[in-house]
Amino acid sequence: MSIRSLNGTDFTAMVIAGAEQLGQHAEHVNSLNVFPVPDDDTGTNMNLTMTAGVAEIKRKSSASIGEAAGILSKGLLMGARGNSGVILSQLFRGFSRSAAPFEELNTIQFAAALQNGVDAAYKAVVKPVEGTILTVAKEAAKHASYYARRTNDITELMNEVLLKAKEALAMTPDMLPVLKQVGVVDSGGQGLVYIYEGFMEVLLKGDGASRTSLQGEIAPSVVAPVKPSVQPESAPTKPTQVLAPEMPLSAQARLETEDIEFLYDMEFFINRELGENAGTAFDEEIFRKALSVNGDSIIIIGDDEVIKVHVHSKTPGDVLNLALKYGEITQIHILNMREQHRDLLSTGMDVAASPDLFAEIPQEKTSAPEEAVLPADEMAPYGFIAVSSGDGIAEIFKSLGVDVVMSGGQTMNPSTEDFVKAVRSIAADQIFILPNNSNIVLAAEQARELLEDERRITVIPSKTIPQGMAAAFAFQEDESAETNRDQMLEAIGRVQSGQVTHAVRDTQYDELDIKAGHYIGIHNSKIVATDESILRACEGLLGQMMQSGDEVVTILEGEEADEEVTAALSAWLEEQYPDAEIEVHQGGQPVYYYLFAVES
Repeated sequence: MSIRSLNGTDFTAMVIAGAEQLGQHAEHVNSLNVFPVPDDDTGTNMNLTMTAGVAEIKRKSSASIGEAAGILSKGLLMGARGNSGVILSQLFRGFSRSAAPFEELNTIQFAAALQNGVDAAYKAVVKPVEGTILTVAKEAAKHASYYARRTNDITELMNEVLLKAKEALAMTPDMLPVLKQVGVVDSGGQGLVYIYEGFMEVLLKGDGASRTSLQGEIAPSVVAPVKPSVQPESAPTKPTQVLAPEMPLSAQARLETEDIEFLYDMEFFINRELGENAGTAFDEEIFRKALSVNGDSIIIIGDDEVIKVHVHSKTPGDVLNLALKYGEITQIHILNMREQHRDLLSTGMDVAASPDLFAEIPQEKTSAPEEAVLPADEMAPYGFIAVSSGDGIAEIFKSLGVDVVMSGGQTMNPSTEDFVKAVRSIAADQIFILPNNSNIVLAAEQARELLEDERRITVIPSKTIPQGMAAAFAFQEDESAETNRDQMLEAIGRVQSGQVTHAVRDTQYDELDIKAGHYIGIHNSKIVATDESILRACEGLLGQMMQSGDEVVTILEGEEADEEVTAALSAWLEEQYPDAEIEVHQGGQPVYYYLFAVES
């Protein structure tokens, strides 16, 4: 079907169809992981990210392409999970900025928006790697700019974009040797191709209006990890050793209730189209200054119809009277934070759940941490956020002074919004974030950028649990933020990380012949050992990690670790490396039977 311009209605339908197509093939995207381990997650992350965007664009649809793209961008930005999800959100963020002035896009403008999305995505990645989703998006956008001068038909142009994306995807193994080695294309690029296929489906059928009128929401297709075709040699049981460190006081517990100056936590919406003052011109800077006279922790998110407001204030009545100058107030929530803080201390808890009006419209229940209760000038100097999987590992991080331990890891990455909420739940001036997974760093960085005007945040790019633990251990509260950052980065460089799991498929990796169901040892993101015996796989991995023989070796047992294997492994280490110091802790992590940290 020939379409000479693209409006918000058709674009919304394209996005919905793209999300559906991606959701239907998320398992296939997951299966393209270059490592044959049971933690494939690119398809899941992209699917959850698109689901968040679709939920937002369905709540507030628009016939304007500029408005629709902006709504989608907000949903994707806050829902982004993993590197692939963050890059996807940036592609549409750049697209939305280019489309913002327009009600409809012609072919030239559509191609320019695609290119602007690519530019934004490349800027978001510190070290862009070719042969990934970035390359697929770049080549498709570049071809769109060329072909848009030769057609005025959006459908024809999108078909060319899709064909070029598929062509670029097929070339990714030639750009990344590891893809060619295991015989797959890039997973993120494949996910983007599925989205573009959904776009094309709508343009060919011309059913934009019918799709955007669909009722209900798209449910994310969360794909379970692939199970091995061969069972491991034994049925491991959970270890009985329990790590029970002394719990330090968190930032909340170190504060006095009466020190909370701006005690009323207020959240509400101003509907600018209702009330006696509907349509009154809104100057955000003037409004912000007026709120700051007796308030802090001010957040204002506005558009032409609704203004979302959050503030901690001494005088809630004055705040509401001020808001009434711009329209009708709705969904008012006011909490007495002194009362709340007393309750938290009396129950021994640091964080309580509360409604979050900034997640979406209309409001939905959330179990996210509540915002911190103190104004900036009375906050603790430092706060910590760490991502962890496994109760034992979480307890270790808490013992090292981490305020918020977010549940996550390779199989379920926290979103940008999760990090934003975690930061706001800590009453500290400087926040350090330990992502502890290479696939989570970008989401943490995106949260830092979103909050740079309200909090000082440093993302320590820890890519493994051992790196995160080393960084947290290196922290010194009496040192400056800059000194601590440098010390934590140095600590990360001193620790070697190892993981043991099982293969979910047969494959060749370097010179290793890996069989499904066999165990594999991963050293600093590279598979270095494989064996049908988990003990021999562990020995092979640790043999690669040990250098001088007098290192400190930390063993973190997973939820399926075997006590007998752990004991045999400890005995082997003592025999082979008598000068080494060995520590064994219950980690409780899924997927990986053992995590190893070797530090000199």
